[in-house]
Amino acid sequence: MLSNSHHHVNPANEAERTYLESLIREDFERCHSGETLDDVKRRASFSKEDKGLLRDWMAVAATRAADEQAGSPARLAA
Repeated sequence: MLSNSHHHVNPANEAERTYLESLIREDFERCHSGETLDDVKRRASFSKEDKGLLRDWMAVAATRAADEQAGSPARLAA
């Protein structure tokens, strides 16, 4: 899933952010061996590439959360 620079997932609070991250953490780390989601989160504040990568993965998380809420089967990432 690609997102553009104007599409952002803004969790309402830290609990929602933690939940969304839990939906993608394992797949992210499988796709980006040697890196963690936390590594990218740290670098996103000063790297536009990491900011975009994090934005795209959070969009995947938001889609998965919406699918869960609707009772749909989860989609596969990357």
